[in-house]
Formats: sequence, C-alpha cells, structure tokens
Amino acid sequence: MPPLPTMTHSSSFLLPSPSPPAPPTGADAENAVSYAVVVLNQRLPRFAPLLWTRARLRVCADGGANRVFDGMPDLLPGEDPDEVRVRYKPDAIEGDMDSVRPEVKEYYSSLGTQIIDDSHDQDTTDLNKCISFITRNPPGPDNSNLFILVLGALGGRFDHEMGNINVLHRFSNTRIILLSDDSLIFLLPKTHSHEIHIERSVEGPHCGLIPMGAPSSSSSTTGLRWNLDNTSMNFGGLLSTSNIVEEEIVTVTSDSDLIWTISLRKHT
Repeated sequence: MPPLPTMTHSSSFLLPSPSPPAPPTGADAENAVSYAVVVLNQRLPRFAPLLWTRARLRVCADGGANRVFDGMPDLLPGEDPDEVRVRYKPDAIEGDMDSVRPEVKEYYSSLGTQIIDDSHDQDTTDLNKCISFITRNPPGPDNSNLFILVLGALGGRFDHEMGNINVLHRFSNTRIILLSDDSLIFLLPKTHSHEIHIERSVEGPHCGLIPMGAPSSSSSTTGLRWNLDNTSMNFGGLLSTSNIVEEEIVTVTSDSDLIWTISLRKHT
C-alpha cells in the first residue's frame, strides 16, 4: 500500500499574539488558514477573547449568544461592558432559538447579526447546524484551510458532549477543534497519518487517543511516554488515556478514526 498522506496539527491559535497580523494578500491569502469560532451554551473559556479576535467568522449556537453577551464583559473586567458587547458581536446566531434570551437576540439583531431560526429541524444539534452554516459560508476562499474552533464544547451535560463528539465524525473532512478551559479534542481520520506539533507553553502534558467511532485493530504512535505499536484499542479493552507527551512532535497512524485529546495549561 502507498503511504498515507500526512495531516499536520497545531494549537498555535492559542498562543498570544502581540499584535494582530497583517491580512495576507495574493497567493498567501489563498493558502492562509481561516478560523471560524462557534460559541456553545457553556461558560466561556478564558481564552475566548483571543480566539474571537483571531477568527474571521463568529457564530453563536442559540444560547451561546447569552454566554457572549454576559461573559465577554466578565473576561475583560477593565473595559466598559457596553463597548465590549459591541466589539464582540457575533456574525450569526444559529439554532432552534429555544435558549437565546429574547432581549439578547434583539440586541444583536439590531447590531446586524444574522439570525437563523432552524427550529423546524429537530434531528440535528445546534452545533451541527452551526458547522453546516460555516461550511456553506466559509470565511476564506474555500473550506480547504478552514479551522472551526468550538468554545464550551466539553464539560457540560454528557449527552451534549457526546453529540459534539458525534459532529466531529459527521464532518470528518472539516477541521473542527472542541475546546474547554481544561482540554481540547479533535478527530484524526484514518485516511491520513498525523503529525501533531505540541505547543508546550499552552498544552500538555496529559493526552489520550480514543477510538470513539469504531474499534482499532492497529494504532501506532511516536512521541508519547507510552507509545502504541500496532496496538488494538476498543471500549471494553485498552484505551490510551492519561498518556504523557514526551516529544515536540507526536505522530499517529491508525486503521480507525481516533479522537486526540490533550490538556490545556491554566495560564493560557
């Protein structure tokens, strides 16, 4: 079999930037990474303002609009709350509109936020609806360099959390990162080998690899304290949890889609 193409991963979007980078032009613009942010109905992580500023498209999933309205001023206590709310205005609010407060929806609508009521669709989650909206309206030239950062995706109700992980599998061709204050996760599709560049100032050392969609009969890694060597993993058997990152680059190959998770340092 020919070698698998390599997919690279990095959490560099969490690194503080001293100043906003200049917008790329020409060929650089075509190849530049485009970030979109989705805010779910959970407490905003401490790095929400950084990722919001880094993104070119910001979408709130229904009650996530309440979290931005209430939470952004709390994360920026030295600034005027009204000015913060205007500056951190979502581009769209998407969902079945059962959680967003009417006054919040009206406030953002008056500022030009697009309101997308998909209450007729009860078969998909609000996150699913947001991802569909973003992939139809990518902030860059296309979806090839699109990364979707989902805030508040982990640590709430377990069924919501599992629904969010299911979205990773439903949109396996889209680069989606689920984030909380404590950790991040993303999918490693079996169609590629993976090279994960570790940003030690903001993440690690604890990590894990979990076959959420189907058992793996052969997974291999480098760069971890306890590496896998054509190892089988499945629920009811071995899972790579509480592993430790040892190297600057971790490599992963598997015959099954795997979930990668890594802890986030508290000072990010």
